[in-house]
Amino acid sequence: MALLAFGLNHTTAPLEVREKVTFDEGMLSDALTELTGETGIDEAAILSTCNRTEIYCHLNDADKEWPINWFSGYHGCRKNELHNYIYSHPDAGAVKHVLRVASGLDSMVVGEPQVLGQLKRAYQTAKQAGSIGKMLNRLFQHSFKVAKDVRSNTMIGNHPVSVAYAAVSLGKQIFGDLARHTALLVGAGETIELAAKHLHDSGLHKMIVANRTLERAQKLAQQYSAYAITLGEIPRHLDEADIIICSTASRQPLLRKDMIEAAVLQRRHKPVFILDIAVPRDVEPEVGELEDVYLYSVDDLKSIIDENIKSRREAVRQAEQIIDSEVAQFMDWVNSQDAVATIRALRNQAQRVRTDVLEAALQKLRLGAAPEDLLREVTWTLTNKLIHPPSARLNKLGASQKEDILQTVRDLYNLTPGDLQSGERD
Repeated sequence: MALLAFGLNHTTAPLEVREKVTFDEGMLSDALTELTGETGIDEAAILSTCNRTEIYCHLNDADKEWPINWFSGYHGCRKNELHNYIYSHPDAGAVKHVLRVASGLDSMVVGEPQVLGQLKRAYQTAKQAGSIGKMLNRLFQHSFKVAKDVRSNTMIGNHPVSVAYAAVSLGKQIFGDLARHTALLVGAGETIELAAKHLHDSGLHKMIVANRTLERAQKLAQQYSAYAITLGEIPRHLDEADIIICSTASRQPLLRKDMIEAAVLQRRHKPVFILDIAVPRDVEPEVGELEDVYLYSVDDLKSIIDENIKSRREAVRQAEQIIDSEVAQFMDWVNSQDAVATIRALRNQAQRVRTDVLEAALQKLRLGAAPEDLLREVTWTLTNKLIHPPSARLNKLGASQKEDILQTVRDLYNLTPGDLQSGERD
């Protein structure tokens, strides 16, 4: 059995690559069913966010290239298209990677807690799809526990910074005082909720929230006395917005170049700041060619986020130590599962031998065999059948491996020097 974590993220792949291989929430169940239908892939879970698309697998006799080939094919990509961007972590490396992701150490914003919630949702989705078994269930539960330990025992969660916080910080760099400006928030998910909070805390009081379902937009808007609209109403309000932050799950751009160009003319060329956090993108890249438009993607937040990394360097070092210890603990459990399977097979084999010997003895007893003679024969036959196969293998061992294996046998059967001398006399 083997564990495998693979995928691509903000450090290995640019936005134009990441947006090609995302999974919509509605795709996940079918994708997991298809993936676990591949030969040798027993369990799987998929994490797909704006910064990463990753697949976690438990393999049984499968080539570790199989899941990666499936991933490339599922998204209509040739494997060599993604070759330079995909990372692959087997076994203990997979465990360490999942623990680092859960703890926020592999995030663009180090220590951010949002990814843990995303990982929990990925786990629940996989459970509902029936693609989670004993191994991945244990791995996810362990990762949730470790993430909690890291946050409790280090300073990594102090003064939390998120992508939404970085977005608002960038807006403040461009406009300075936000109080006199208007923001259009496209979407109503967790990132947009955080952006709305940070904008409000920064003094901005006029917000418009646009979402596919008006009810969800209204729920968020009510918290900040904002105005709620549907996505279809966006063109009528674009000229009001100085700041536009987008984060939806749309597969197609919602804001086209012609829409923004018309809004800029209505605004008489007052500058507009647009931050597209979505992957795939919500805003056509060509919008960045327009004058008076400052278009940024999630990858453009790196300089602000780098400051966050510097401030948390010691906390990261402590967190890495915790994770290394927890990886070792988890792998001890994994290795014990191999031992359990071997012990079970050994017991089953011994039970089959016992049953065969017993049936043969009962048949002889029914035919009138003397019980005392039969008892001696049964114990001799049973002992011989159990001991002969390993004895024969031991006699065939090569010199290079013989001593190590013989010592293992002595340990397994608790053979003392006296037993060995007795054996020589026999």
